Amino acid sequence: MTVLVDQFGQPLRKELLTRDVAGPTLAGVRQPISGYPADGLTPLRLARILRAADGGEPLGYFELAEQIEERDLHYVGVLGTRKRSVSQVDVTVEAASDSAEDVKRADMVREWLQRDELADETFDVLDAIGKGVSWTEIVWDTSEGQFRPQRLEWRDPRWFTFDRDGTTPMLRGGEEGNAGDMPLPAFKFIRLAIKAKSGLPIRSGLARLAAWSWMFKAYTQRDWAIFTQTYGQPIRVGRFHAGATKEDRATLFQAVANIAGDCAAIVPEEMKIEFIESKNVTAGSDLYEKRADWLDRQVSKAVLGQTTTTDAISGGHAVSQEHRQVQEDIETADCKALSAVLNRDLIRPWMDLEFGPGGPYPRLVIARPKREDLQQLSTSLAQLVPLGLKVSQAEIRDKFGLSEPDEGEDVLAKREAPAPVVVAGREREKLALRQAQGDRGEDEEEAPQAARNDASRRPIAPLHEATPHPADGIARQMAELGQPAIDEMIGTIEAMLEKARDLGEFREMLASAFGDIDSSQLAAVLAGGLAAAHAAGRSDLVDESGV
Repeated sequence: MTVLVDQFGQPLRKELLTRDVAGPTLAGVRQPISGYPADGLTPLRLARILRAADGGEPLGYFELAEQIEERDLHYVGVLGTRKRSVSQVDVTVEAASDSAEDVKRADMVREWLQRDELADETFDVLDAIGKGVSWTEIVWDTSEGQFRPQRLEWRDPRWFTFDRDGTTPMLRGGEEGNAGDMPLPAFKFIRLAIKAKSGLPIRSGLARLAAWSWMFKAYTQRDWAIFTQTYGQPIRVGRFHAGATKEDRATLFQAVANIAGDCAAIVPEEMKIEFIESKNVTAGSDLYEKRADWLDRQVSKAVLGQTTTTDAISGGHAVSQEHRQVQEDIETADCKALSAVLNRDLIRPWMDLEFGPGGPYPRLVIARPKREDLQQLSTSLAQLVPLGLKVSQAEIRDKFGLSEPDEGEDVLAKREAPAPVVVAGREREKLALRQAQGDRGEDEEEAPQAARNDASRRPIAPLHEATPHPADGIARQMAELGQPAIDEMIGTIEAMLEKARDLGEFREMLASAFGDIDSSQLAAVLAGGLAAAHAAGRSDLVDESGV
């Protein structure tokens, strides 16, 4: 009997699909109450926690990673920014083929993705960005006789560990929570690993890198608080006279000690209280603030790859654009990693459970639409379409966000130029001579100026009975001979356009290859046509002169 297995070779157990197997337990090892290793953390204790994780016990590391997110506002801010930027990206589904069966499967996945809980679920899956790895349990619904993911439940990483190889995940306490560690049941978990560096998953999370910065910043903040408490207010000095009793001195001391909070005190007339201000308070406070800000910037670099979008320090528009591009590159990598894991651990098991193993699977894609330079596209189309390049109107409308016009609807269209006046034969040269004579101005004495202007504006009717001029035949012959050369040049340009990845690359290819495009045949046709036209023009002048 054939049994379905997952990517780790674990066989399918259908009785586990519809219930929780990795939730907290009251009597088992998966306790909901966490430890607090960050309390009083020292470099020695931090090193021990990290070494224990490397040795196969990541419990302390996962607890520390959770506490850093709770106690460091900057770290949780940049980490949340990175996770939310991915969880808000639209998810699309590509069918394996155009067959009805593959389209049906893709539509089933698309309908499931419309759930309102999806953004929160993907945010929890992306917990791997901080900790290096995350586990999300799939609870399946079979109430209608079909397999369908009912919900995706985030599971505390403290309840998981790794086998001795450091890569195979294990569930603490097994399915009931009170046994030994067991491999994860098949088709029940989405396991995402996002690495800040290469190596074992437990050593590749951002929390491991941020732990040292957080600890040193915690020291800085503690010293800063002590400094502010000590030097933030002037020192109070009480002076008593030589004959003051022990009770008088106690009264004065109590007044000096409480004056900061009460802002009021009563002392005998013979006693005096002075306030002495420190001269270097600002310089000392700036030192703590600069150190804390520097550590925050290092965390920003680790999480977001840059600092411009999180800190007030900026290098102008160009630097901001470059840093934003770095952040987009990280977002793209996170989207690809999440897409791959969901296809592996969710979509493929779903299709295998519902339709049986094998066959092509629908593909889930998480990516932002690529921005295009529409102005550059318009300029390129205006140059290439007249040369014969064929472009789909529907595709161009989609790029510009324009809808298909309804039948009978008013549409924007190119304004047609007025049709030129057709004059045949030698009347064309006569017309040119008359217009030239009408433009010479005061040198002419044959007719008044007004008559010449009126004649120049009068339309000239075509001469239908005139014989065709040789120039017409020359133009037709040039079109016939030159068309193959033009087609060859257009074919070369179309080949460049197909190979180019974007319009910028196409423009560079066209500019660099402009001198290499073979235009000798077209040049020969143009040269022959010009020579023939010149000969025809000279012949017309001879006929006009009567020579």
